[in-house]
Amino acid sequence: MASVSLSPLFLSFFFFFFSSSSFNNFCNSQQSTTAHDYLQLPLLHKQPFSPSQTLSHDTHRLSLLHSRRRRRRDITLPVVSGASSGSGQYFVDLRIGTPPQRLLLVTDTGSDLVWLTCSACTDCSNREPGSAFLARHSSTFSPYHCYDSACKLVPPPDPNPCNHTRLHSPCRYEYSYSDGSLTAGFFSKETTTLNTSSGTRTQLPNLSFGCAFRVEGPSITGPSFNGAQGVMGLGRGPISFSSQLGRRFGNKFSYCLMDYTLSPSPTSYLRIGGGSPSRVVSNTKFSFTPLQVNDFAPTFYYIGIKSVSVHGAKLPIRPSVWALDESGNGGIVIDSGTTLSFLPEPAYRVILAAFKRNIRLARPANPTPGFDLCVNVSGASRPRLPRMSFKLAGNSVFAPPPSSYFIDTADRIKCLAIQPVESGSGFGVIGNLMQQGFLFEFDRDRSRLGFSRHGCALP
Repeated sequence: MASVSLSPLFLSFFFFFFSSSSFNNFCNSQQSTTAHDYLQLPLLHKQPFSPSQTLSHDTHRLSLLHSRRRRRRDITLPVVSGASSGSGQYFVDLRIGTPPQRLLLVTDTGSDLVWLTCSACTDCSNREPGSAFLARHSSTFSPYHCYDSACKLVPPPDPNPCNHTRLHSPCRYEYSYSDGSLTAGFFSKETTTLNTSSGTRTQLPNLSFGCAFRVEGPSITGPSFNGAQGVMGLGRGPISFSSQLGRRFGNKFSYCLMDYTLSPSPTSYLRIGGGSPSRVVSNTKFSFTPLQVNDFAPTFYYIGIKSVSVHGAKLPIRPSVWALDESGNGGIVIDSGTTLSFLPEPAYRVILAAFKRNIRLARPANPTPGFDLCVNVSGASRPRLPRMSFKLAGNSVFAPPPSSYFIDTADRIKCLAIQPVESGSGFGVIGNLMQQGFLFEFDRDRSRLGFSRHGCALP
């Protein structure tokens, strides 16, 4: 996540290495066939959030991200905004275990691990339903053994994770963050219950996830995490949700993040598989840009920016400002777990100056702290704000509406929801606010990102 803190997840813990045999064994164990077209989950966003909290959490998220470096059917899951609980995240409603337990997870394309807050309580009568996964109440819960090849895919809590004095040593993991936040517990497998394209439910065994008995630190317990019980990693690594289910339903996923300001908050969908979350997908025309690979940060979905225009004028920004260097620094990632967008400082300064030149609205007497450009729109029924567009690798153009990068921070006050990131210290981020209203398709086999302003409707 970036500097504005909406996306609590941040989660690009530290990178770890695993053997190719462990990866292959894990992939083979996840291979399966199914008679369903796709899986679909609703995405949830719950009510307006605090811009100041968003900024602090996104900034924190960004520092954490920088610190680590044949036709199948699909699955569709509802995705909901977390705004109602003071979060800028989008949540997915997951049913896991036997019988199924319902939990909300933050959707995060900037991390791989799927993890849930777990409880080992036997008598859970005093626990609020959905506040944690009750492992003892599921007949299909099973931790991996510490000698299992899958255990090599997660970082251990110590150099010698297996207890040789015990026959049954579960696979323990510990993911640490740069601020000291961490999630630790058992790397496990469990049955999930998901909706298919036909409207029926199907059970899928052996979803690998972290059953977290320790969750500490502001990144994963702060305001931006309100209402969630874990994280659904959608990154490019083998243990992410999209990788595990993608191998069963086609190696792509798609989503549309609906406008959080609408009331009642609309429901969108995360779809795992070959389709897109729209009834009119056959009429949807996508623009595509290649996904870049960074060997130093293999989790992230990098895109290439060639130029930026504001109010129709191409800005004088050197192409090298956007590029990945030989050490894996720089570049731009698409991250659903960060709310604001973060751009390299040299580019940000030019963009900020262009907005200031082209805005005719008055500045507020008390601008919102943490934002470099705010305007007072009290005198305009339909305030006109300059449009910005990005020309991407592959010559496609990403042109979000001004409402995706000017946000309400107070009554009749709008601020530019873009922040600078120091050049050479990491990468830029296109956050979930700027992604609103677009249908995105992550095609991992073809290593490309498709996007469209059409087809962002309910299935």
